[in-house]
Amino acid sequence: MTIPNLITIMRFLMVPAVVYALLLGQMMPAFIIFILAGVSDGVDGFVARHFNQQSELGAYLDPIADKLLLVCVFIMLAVLGHLPQWLAILAVSRDVLIIMAVILSSVMGKPVSMNPLFVSKANTAFQIALVSVVLAELAFDIIFGELRVILVYCVAVLTVLSAAAYLKVWIEHMTRLGDKSASGKV
Repeated sequence: MTIPNLITIMRFLMVPAVVYALLLGQMMPAFIIFILAGVSDGVDGFVARHFNQQSELGAYLDPIADKLLLVCVFIMLAVLGHLPQWLAILAVSRDVLIIMAVILSSVMGKPVSMNPLFVSKANTAFQIALVSVVLAELAFDIIFGELRVILVYCVAVLTVLSAAAYLKVWIEHMTRLGDKSASGKV
């Protein structure tokens, strides 16, 4: 077990903590936990790269921890009325569709590796910015004006673009493998 993996596991434990804080209406602790989770993500990546502690387990755990945190906070903020429900449904649906495509590919014997695309990285960055703004507004009782609205629509557009980009990659992968199998080439 490497230090980055331990940090990532701690980030998994932050997910129920931030959800619980949101349920209790404790916005300052929720904001702090979310920020700590973000910092821990940067720290585990830095340690892994600079101290040669990268691992296959970490390569799987790190993005799962990040996605779990974002999805849970998105859902909670939508349930509590701080984010539009349609946005949470859109974001979660995109993630579910990607997971289903990967599973279907594996079941069909055509495993696909969904590497992060630029549009997906931008989407994640905007999701983090949106959640940070919303939690900061709630924790500090401040308003960032139209920034939240702008971020909501940026996340919506990037979510749709990201889903379309992954769908394109998946269809090309499945078609390419289908063509090779049909011609006898694997």
